[in-house]
Amino acid sequence: MSRRTPLALLLASPLLCATLAAVRVPTASALTFAPCADSPGFSCAKLPVPLDREGAVAGTISLSVERRSAGADQSRTAAIALAGGPGQAAMPLGQFVAKALAPALAARDLLVFDQRGTGASDPLRCPALESLATGPLGRLFERCALEIGAARRAFTTQESAQDIEALRQAAGYEKLVLYGTSYGTKLALEYAERYPQHVEALVLDSVVPPEGPEPFDIATFRAIGPVLGELCAGHACAGISPDPLNDLAHLNARLRKHALSGSVYDGSGRRHATTLNETGLLGILEAGDLNPALRALLPAAVRSALRGDAGPLLRLHLLSEGLIPTVPNNRPYEDPELLDEALFVTTSCEETRFPWQRASSPSARLAQALSALRAVPGADFYPFDASAALANSLLVGCAGWPDASPPPPAPSGLPDVPTLILSGAQDLRTPTSNARRVAALIPGAQLEVVPFTGHSVLGADFSGCAGRAVAAFFAGTPVQPCSSTTNIFTPTPITPTKLAYVHPPPGLGGRPGRTLTAVLDTILDLSRQVIGATLQAAQALPSGSSFGGLRGGYARLASSALRLRDFSFVPGVALSGTFPIRNGKLRNATIRISGAAAAHGTITIGLGKRVIGTLDAHRFDLSLSKVKLSRVTGTGQADWPSGPTSFPLPGLIDHRRARPR
Repeated sequence: MSRRTPLALLLASPLLCATLAAVRVPTASALTFAPCADSPGFSCAKLPVPLDREGAVAGTISLSVERRSAGADQSRTAAIALAGGPGQAAMPLGQFVAKALAPALAARDLLVFDQRGTGASDPLRCPALESLATGPLGRLFERCALEIGAARRAFTTQESAQDIEALRQAAGYEKLVLYGTSYGTKLALEYAERYPQHVEALVLDSVVPPEGPEPFDIATFRAIGPVLGELCAGHACAGISPDPLNDLAHLNARLRKHALSGSVYDGSGRRHATTLNETGLLGILEAGDLNPALRALLPAAVRSALRGDAGPLLRLHLLSEGLIPTVPNNRPYEDPELLDEALFVTTSCEETRFPWQRASSPSARLAQALSALRAVPGADFYPFDASAALANSLLVGCAGWPDASPPPPAPSGLPDVPTLILSGAQDLRTPTSNARRVAALIPGAQLEVVPFTGHSVLGADFSGCAGRAVAAFFAGTPVQPCSSTTNIFTPTPITPTKLAYVHPPPGLGGRPGRTLTAVLDTILDLSRQVIGATLQAAQALPSGSSFGGLRGGYARLASSALRLRDFSFVPGVALSGTFPIRNGKLRNATIRISGAAAAHGTITIGLGKRVIGTLDAHRFDLSLSKVKLSRVTGTGQADWPSGPTSFPLPGLIDHRRARPR
């Protein structure tokens, strides 16, 4: 097969560039756009499309569309953004997409729309999933299917691809640049396969293959070893574990017999009993796809659990589930409206290629799936096992789903169009093996693998490598491999379980010196909690958010202060006091130190490079650079680079009070 000239080389022609910029003629459009009330720079429209194009179910769906124009006249081609899920609304991401795709938008309009059944495009509802109903998952999914009715056949990737074509025609564009993330890449590939003549280029971020996800997620399990290997490269896990992957396997072996149990402290300092099983541990790993701070905490937390200290891993579990920090008014800090669960379940159950006969009963389906699962080598799931794969999949739920649509057709081949593929080397949800497979199917496709980056590369890459790749792709220059990068979220060392394990600084020995180091460790641990929670929320934390200490007490963020009350990270060492906040930065504060193991007294710390105070009647004035924190890793790095943050906490506090929901 001949290799088509990549878009980057076509656009290198000065004549063609001038032509694209100059030819901006008005195009007839069936859509009427008006300024959007909530999206500056965008105009809005509604596009009615058939609910079911085969006519089995009557009705229409109203697609909500936003457009950002590149100039006074409509461009001949447009870029269109396709969100993940399935079930994620795209329009709330319009400003991000406009920035991420800026190199493509100088001569192209941008279209962003909520796919059918999501966001503002007639969201799909299923009371069975919205309630707190209990019972077998298959029965719950069956109820959901019956509640939606025959219309569930219409919420497939194939229908969404036809929606894109209807939008292109109604808006009057000749061709589209399709930018998809996660599930959006599957939809982009579906459209490209159906309508190759209308595709100018593809930008695929975190690739789902055209046939969809493999039901056992084997590629995800196979990627765990390489992901941990990169995380610990360059002796980053020295002093933590010689083999973090083996640690996971040992912990999983224990969890299959007994769940890990212990205590965590909430944002008011109250102690709660909690547990963690093998599925929860896998959930922590997958949460690290979107939050590198969580993955950096994992190797040491697993090692601590193997040594009998469950606290760090149990707290990490709650953080990965979005239950930390405690937010005022019980307001969730992740917007649940960004993902339509009913649409996710409907699309997934209707079109995933499960290892069963679609006409079989739920029990027969499960039997067929279990038979297929037993045929997979156990090594494919290491450091987990087949039972974890089953528990983490949609197999049990979708076995009860009565299919309303025909089986999805097998992919017929991908078109020869200019393509840029982005993959995070730390991505477990859509591993780089997916990206390599798809790249091999598209002649001339350019693949950029970004180190130390997880899922949704353009939104997660701290190095700028992915952005440079997009710029090069649309500027007509070859995409260059990522240069050597550094992991800014290095693995954190094992948490001290006794004050005796903490190193005193030069010039202040004994219990006072160990207490001083423990105090700085505590503030650093809180800083990392806040960074992790902020990355998890993908937004500023509301004023009033609070964190429980690992060993007790709490810390509360406010618009003008950070308050600590008996906040403890090292057993027997508690901090109380208030840091004033000005311009998002913490100012000097005097902290009172108490606790059964600690040297009692006060410490003054803040923006300066020195720490002064009195502990057990020992006065000191030391440079912070001389304090060897117990959490320094084998790389010698004491703290994560903070970007737009300052010592000791990031300036990521939303000063507006949280509103009741």
